[in-house]
Amino acid sequence: MREGLSKRGWWLLIFAVAIIWFSNLEYRLLVKPDEGRYAEIPREMVASGDWVTPRLNNLKYFEKPPLQYWATAVAYEAFGEHQWTSRLWAALTGFLGLLLTWYTGMRLFGRTAASYATLLLGSSLLFVGMAHINTLDMGVTFFVTLGLFALMLAQRNPYSVPQRRGWMLLAWAAMALAVLSKGLMGIILPGTALFIYIAIQREWALLKRLHLVSGLLLFLAICAPWFYLVMKANPEFFQRFFIYEHYTRFTTKDLGRYQPWYYFVPILILGAMPWTLLMFDTLLRTWRDSVCSVRDFNPERFLLVWIVFVYVFFSVSGSKLPSYLLPMFPPMALLMGQRLATIEPERLFRLLLPILALAGVAVSLAPMMAKLADYPEQAALYAAYARWVEGAALIWLAAMLIGSLLLRRGSKFAAVLVISLGSLLAYQVVLSGYNAAARERNGIHIAETIRPLIKPEMPLYQVWTYEQTIPFYLKRTFTLVQYQDEMAFGIQQEPERWIPTIEQFAPIWRDQSEALAIMPIYTYPMLQKLELPMKVVYQDYQFVVVSRK
Repeated sequence: MREGLSKRGWWLLIFAVAIIWFSNLEYRLLVKPDEGRYAEIPREMVASGDWVTPRLNNLKYFEKPPLQYWATAVAYEAFGEHQWTSRLWAALTGFLGLLLTWYTGMRLFGRTAASYATLLLGSSLLFVGMAHINTLDMGVTFFVTLGLFALMLAQRNPYSVPQRRGWMLLAWAAMALAVLSKGLMGIILPGTALFIYIAIQREWALLKRLHLVSGLLLFLAICAPWFYLVMKANPEFFQRFFIYEHYTRFTTKDLGRYQPWYYFVPILILGAMPWTLLMFDTLLRTWRDSVCSVRDFNPERFLLVWIVFVYVFFSVSGSKLPSYLLPMFPPMALLMGQRLATIEPERLFRLLLPILALAGVAVSLAPMMAKLADYPEQAALYAAYARWVEGAALIWLAAMLIGSLLLRRGSKFAAVLVISLGSLLAYQVVLSGYNAAARERNGIHIAETIRPLIKPEMPLYQVWTYEQTIPFYLKRTFTLVQYQDEMAFGIQQEPERWIPTIEQFAPIWRDQSEALAIMPIYTYPMLQKLELPMKVVYQDYQFVVVSRK
């Protein structure tokens, strides 16, 4: 990365980005449900010593493989159980994804394109956001990207056969780690995209360069042991994980995540901000300019096939979430970086002008967030959060204005640098400001209130709910009462860990000498009608916590 900055300047920039990138991992409270869930599962691994069978609230939980659980559990063992250690894997794999994009871009398209690609990726809204939220998507994106990029590097001259073999083995290892991160998509998506590319390019000789035998052996050596151990310990795993979590989720609306085919259109438009128009410009030009060749590997065409395939694949799926588009972004950044290396400043200015206007609109609309609230308590939280959003919008607007002025003067690199850093900083301000509204989606205030009342062996219950963040903060699991949701499968396997109805709960509660129960506020009157001995120890507009009198 030499364009625009000295070597020392680039190292200072990397250091500055790292500070911004990792600075607020501990500051922000966990968001339910995902962050609570993925912080708690590795905590229970550490507490139980069982690193084979994932558990949530002490119930078997087979939705996802264990790689991120393991990594987070190691962080807990090394640094303690904190918010920042629960998010470390997502943030670290996101940051490594930036470095991987730079290295691959430099090898394939040159230093200038690599520099631009890294700046674009590190300032894209969806990529930055998902690198700072504790879900499994950034980890699997990193390993899928590593596999794709290693495959491309393996096919490029002037690598010798041993070097090509090394890159391909790295690709196979990366796909194995992707499978251990989030399941079979780690190999199905790359494998299908590669087959489509080969069919389009008619480059069937590429199959001979994949090192299928040694690659598959390495793939199985990495990911097969855990699957063997977990199925040996849990015979029900195969049906739940391979059939339900993969086939059923993709082909049906069973999980309640069904969205129309156009669901990802606004996600892609917003997720690529502030580079959305540049993205569309790049994709159209890549399709037009990339030359079909039956002899040479075409990285631009391969990246384009991957981007389109991922978008279409998840668009036809019966289960959709915004983060599913994340694997598109590093390959897309490479193409956009290559385009940016040759684009005229005037053309880039025109592509960014609508985004500048949008930043101005964001500044004017931010103070109105409270109007989105459904009730007064929510309005107060949104009003407090609006100040953070407005500050972030002002940072974004300032960066866009300065960048636009620099482009008018012909300083393309400086403009991209300013807009990238400003956008990254603005996104981090928005994320950090979540604490102002966290009370609605985080239970730390409940945990801190009841912690002094909890004794080591005291029974704890959650009735008609499961507040995902409280177990992590209390370092305790709960017995669920008349609630299953995502833990229904685990309850089916171990029904003794659950109380099916509040009527069955009533005699159990009466027999306790000490106990605590958390419930939604509308549930409390139902328990009162059963004349249970209860004392309210906490109450707000969402939850009531009672103790055994």
